[in-house]
Amino acid sequence: MAVKGTILSGMRPTGRLHLGHENLLSNWARLQDEYNCFFMVADWHAITTGWEEAKEIEQNTLDMVADWLATGLDPDRSAIFRQSKIMEHAELHLMFSMVTPLSWLERVPTYKDQIQKLGEMGKDINTYGFLGYPLLQAADILIYKATAVPVGEDQLPHVELTREVARRFNHLFKPVFPEPQGIVKKEVASLPGIDGAKMSKSYHNYISIGADPEEIKKNVNLMVTDPARIRKTDPGNPEVCVVHKFHRIYNPDLLEGIEVECRGGRIGCVACKKQLAGSLELQSAAVRERRQEILSKRGYIEEVLRDGEAKARAVARKTMEEVRQAIFG
Repeated sequence: MAVKGTILSGMRPTGRLHLGHENLLSNWARLQDEYNCFFMVADWHAITTGWEEAKEIEQNTLDMVADWLATGLDPDRSAIFRQSKIMEHAELHLMFSMVTPLSWLERVPTYKDQIQKLGEMGKDINTYGFLGYPLLQAADILIYKATAVPVGEDQLPHVELTREVARRFNHLFKPVFPEPQGIVKKEVASLPGIDGAKMSKSYHNYISIGADPEEIKKNVNLMVTDPARIRKTDPGNPEVCVVHKFHRIYNPDLLEGIEVECRGGRIGCVACKKQLAGSLELQSAAVRERRQEILSKRGYIEEVLRDGEAKARAVARKTMEEVRQAIFG
């Protein structure tokens, strides 16, 4: 039997997830069959840009992990854990910081970009913690000797930095770490927010995973449609309509007919939105029911996290023993 590789992936705990996360979560669920998986609540990473919101992290963690479990993560097949409960992450980060050139961190593409973008939002992130967060990511990955990391293309530079850090450590001391590969999943149609911009909690333009019928109806009704279409009988342009983009993902079998009716002025925006809301409600029902069942079991999520942390801690401790031996002899 072939030996399974190991994967580490995670999310910052920002609370309930939205439909834009569904593709990522379905990919995580599939990876459980192919790899030894470690899925991390990145609570330390959350405070690199949001330390003033740290008191919300505990509740946000419970909400986020409920979504993970409701969409297919299995604690019997994966370790689901909080980053801050595994102190070895911080120790390995410290060791890496002693031998990683400052220039490696300053050249990470997202560093200056995020400094500028978040600065425009009034956030001051000119801190050591923010500069060093890619190195903490490297520690998160390498502490489990991960062989692969599922990422979007924009995150590949972070994986490359991790590979460089592993190479440098192995060269300076002794071989301990593998060089993980980035797994870039084939892109699927991107799901916009209800206003046409990127779906984000920051923009308040999202629909939650497992949303109830009222939330779905309210947000679908707010979706931006063809601004040039004044009357129901006017020909519409589906390509500029947010509702159409959702139909493309959630009603692919009906898409051709919807496009023909829209362009021919035979279906109005109200009816088109009603059809979409019905499909979203149907597809959200199963996740909503699983989520409610998970939350009804008092302490279940905490139990999942404690069990996952025990699994993660056992691996992390073993790795750190090797690291200390490599450095100090």
